[in-house]
Amino acid sequence: MNAPPAAGARAAGNYRFTRAMRLLKTDDFSSVFSLRLSVSNEWFQLLGRRNGTAAARIGLVVGKKTAKRAVARNYMKRSLREIFRHEHGPLAGLDVVVRVRQPFGREQRAAAQAALLQLFARLPKKCRAS
Repeated sequence: MNAPPAAGARAAGNYRFTRAMRLLKTDDFSSVFSLRLSVSNEWFQLLGRRNGTAAARIGLVVGKKTAKRAVARNYMKRSLREIFRHEHGPLAGLDVVVRVRQPFGREQRAAAQAALLQLFARLPKKCRAS
């Protein structure tokens, strides 16, 4: 038998990271890069573009120059996906590419998350103004 969800448990569908929330094709990335609406800080550069839907989509760029080891690059991508999964509300209707400028590990994750959330708040204003 299935037990009822615990008090305060979140609905399973609210925090899923589905395929529809990702930029998958080269054309999707290219269209965001070509528009050149960006906000940045020392940790990240965010490029954005309206996508004509109500959903936000994200693409991640973590280059070998940022972190040589694949383990480090994959950790950063997992962390960014997790932050986006929980905090994508302000980005509704946008395609966003996150480019990592400075590597971060477990010790710096909180600082990187705070920096990314500030950019998440700034990007929609810039995209609406254009």
